[in-house]
Formats: sequence, C-alpha cells, structure tokens
Amino acid sequence: MSESDDDGRYRAPALDKGLDMIELLAAREEGMTLKDISTALNRSPTELYRMLDRLARRGYVARQGDNYALTMKLFMLAHLRPPIRRLVGHAMPVMRRFTNAAEQACHLVIYDRGDLVVIAQVEAPGYWGVTIRVGAQIGLVNSGSGHVILAFATAEERALMFEEHDTMPYEVAPADLDQRLADVAKHGYEAMQSQQTPTVWNLSVPIMGPNGTVLAALTCPFVRRLENPDAPDRDHVLALLRTAGDELSVTSTTN
Repeated sequence: MSESDDDGRYRAPALDKGLDMIELLAAREEGMTLKDISTALNRSPTELYRMLDRLARRGYVARQGDNYALTMKLFMLAHLRPPIRRLVGHAMPVMRRFTNAAEQACHLVIYDRGDLVVIAQVEAPGYWGVTIRVGAQIGLVNSGSGHVILAFATAEERALMFEEHDTMPYEVAPADLDQRLADVAKHGYEAMQSQQTPTVWNLSVPIMGPNGTVLAALTCPFVRRLENPDAPDRDHVLALLRTAGDELSVTSTTN
C-alpha cells in the first residue's frame, strides 16, 4: 500500500505523534509523565521524547517536574481566527448589558467540528452566580445551547453535527429530542432545566448570521435570586436574553 492510500492523501507520522500527544493531554485534567504518555499511546518513550520537548519549547506543553500538561496556547490561537474574534468583540458589550439588567451570568457557545465550545462568558454582577469557563465543552443533545444550534441548523448541517459529535460522559438525549427541536425553532428559544445542576434553568437563544445561518447560542444559566426579591424573574430574563440575541444577530449580519 502506498503512502497516499492511507486514511489521508499523505502520511505524516511525526505530525501524527505530536497531535496524538496534544489530544491525549487535552483530555486529562492533570499532567502526565512521559511514561504515562507512552503507555497510553502504545509508543516507546524514546520516540516521543523529542516531539514532546519541541512542543514544550514552542509553548504548547508545560513541564512541571516529571509531568507534562497542555497550555492555553492552542486555545489562544483559535481565538485569533477573525470570525471568532469579531463575534466575541461584538458580543461582550451586549452580554455585559444583559448581565447588569438580568442580574444573571451568560455565555456564548459555538459549534466547532464536533464540539460545542464556550468562547465568551460574563459573570453575574453580584457576589455569586453560575458561570461556565471559557474553553469548556458542553453537550450537544442535553443542553440549551445545543438544542438552539441544532434547531436552527439545516437538515444537512444537523446530520453532520450528529456524525461529528463524540458523546460526552453522562450526555443523554431526551426521548422527545426531535419535537423539542421543532418547538425551539418555532418559539425562537430554549428554556429547560439543567441536566447537570439542580435548580438551574438554561435559557438559550440563537445568534443568526447571513442567509439564516446559526452562528452561536447565547445562554443564561438562570438561578432564582432569593437574596433579592426584586431581581428579574425567569420570564423577564428570557425577554432580556432574546433582545440581546436579536441585537447580536443584526450586528453579526451587518459586520
């Protein structure tokens, strides 16, 4: 079999080794030793050491004692992509106004090659709230953001999302997913109890781009604020969120 008969047009074993290590380290919360990495990838430490050293020297991996861990460099590089940078730049002022008015946190989510990724977030103005860190991956079929992005995607886009997406731990699709997505498309938003955190309601609206394409989801993890009885209730917060989503959709379409 020739090199061009492999999975891709050409093979690049050295690049594959580097990518294998990056993907392995990205899936671990704690660092790994060279021995751990070689065992997990079924390769000898000798063939991985030089590649790992280069990744460390270029800033993609950090070494702490005998452990190696992924840095934030790939994440920062991803945010240099002009469309994401523009979207975040337009979204942040709108998101801040929303959080001040709603007294709730919010975050912005995009679909990127099989994953839903949080690309921006603004905390609630008070001393507490529910936030999701930037860079976090969330479920496609069991989250408000996922339902919004699926609901406003074309049939072809939705099929590709399901094909590309690797189900996350504990990610279970609701039995009535198709009907739920139809309702989201009809009403223009999702309002559902969180599948991860009790008492939290995920309120999500789409950010629409040119030609009716869905660019992102703007989501508020709503929590009733018992310490402030005058704080906006869930219906009021949803109305504020929909206004923010409409504003961002106009901005995204015209810039």
